[in-house]
Amino acid sequence: MAKEKQKRFLLRMDESLFEKLSQAATADGRSINAYIVNILSKTATPGNWESRQLIGRTVPGTALDAKTGLVLVAGIYYRYLLEPREALDFTAEYTIIESNGNILTFKKI
Repeated sequence: MAKEKQKRFLLRMDESLFEKLSQAATADGRSINAYIVNILSKTATPGNWESRQLIGRTVPGTALDAKTGLVLVAGIYYRYLLEPREALDFTAEYTIIESNGNILTFKKI
């Protein structure tokens, strides 16, 4: 199978976002570039509304309700899972990495 031609472009972001992405990429075992490409490829894939609109969105830990297992995103309540399965950190930020019906999967960034 032939390797697909790659394109380059400049992406500007504030330093705090860069640091968050750098930490998330390291935790995921990827370079920052590979991590961003992975997120973009997941969000560019046609799918349901949640997949198109929510994947990659950042949510503060305080938005995740540990008692009910619900989170309010874009005006809709969803059940949620944490990946990897760990205790909720209310001081952290989480990104939505997957949507399956009314269940969103979050990863700490």
